[in-house]
Amino acid sequence: MALQSVISGVGGRLPDRVVTNDDLAKIVETSDEWIRTRSGIGERRFAADGEATSDLATEAARRALDQAGLSPAEIGLIIVATVTPDKTFPATAVYVQRKLGAPPGPAFDLSAACGGFLYALSIADKFVGAGEVRHALVIGAEKLSCFLDWSDRATSVLFGDGAGAIVLSGERASEPRRGVITTYLSADGRLADHLHSDGGPATTGTVGKVRMNGKEVFKNAVAEISNAVLEAAKRADIRLNDIDWFVPHQANLRIIDACAKRLDLDPAKIIVTIEKHANTSSASIPLALEQGIRDGRIRRGQLLAFAALGGGLAWGAALVRY
Repeated sequence: MALQSVISGVGGRLPDRVVTNDDLAKIVETSDEWIRTRSGIGERRFAADGEATSDLATEAARRALDQAGLSPAEIGLIIVATVTPDKTFPATAVYVQRKLGAPPGPAFDLSAACGGFLYALSIADKFVGAGEVRHALVIGAEKLSCFLDWSDRATSVLFGDGAGAIVLSGERASEPRRGVITTYLSADGRLADHLHSDGGPATTGTVGKVRMNGKEVFKNAVAEISNAVLEAAKRADIRLNDIDWFVPHQANLRIIDACAKRLDLDPAKIIVTIEKHANTSSASIPLALEQGIRDGRIRRGQLLAFAALGGGLAWGAALVRY
């Protein structure tokens, strides 16, 4: 029996500590005006010293489960998209599984940086659609504050911590199709050095720090995010005008605006959270989705377009009828 994977629950978790641009100006050679003009960011959240990525992920997952009306015992798959795992191994997902009290089953991490949530969504959709599991947790979670270089104002002011989660549930296929309609993923390793960490267990034995070639990332993000949305729409035979909400990765307000212009999308149909969240990497799309649902803009039955580009460079898009 053909199944479709629908979003039955959404949850988010932002750390309690708010860090404003003025706060950062005390430790970095920068200013509120400089940061806002170049990125659209006004503040971000930083996790507490003892707060791990799995803690943020677990709380976001609990909130998603509550909204779905499900217990952890009903979850058959957990995927955590992150570049800031609790440990090199085991996967952060198994700690989430343990903290939730979920039963044994597949639980693993996925590393595709800012594109991680879309990669995880695509994989979970295949599990659910094939009937392998009935309910899956897809989580984007990051504690990016743990590996920022505070001497580099080009990167240190851009990122924040947080987690967003969705529950994907299988149901009998319907027309028009609900849930995940199509996903499109891609990456180009030739561009990896434009956005990366300069450390790793097998190379330096360290976590490293975030490094970015901003001009190249901007150029590729605008091109590939736009192209990914177009490709997803083509695969699904959907017109861009039919999209109710564009929910992009929240990396830079200028990138979001440029993508909207290329796609000829109404700015009033774009969910933007970067001013309060900054760039939370894999957590940014589910956090933006949760915000849009919570404030009443995103409603059941509406067509959503997700899109992101991040380190790898890896990018993708998804069309989902919420």
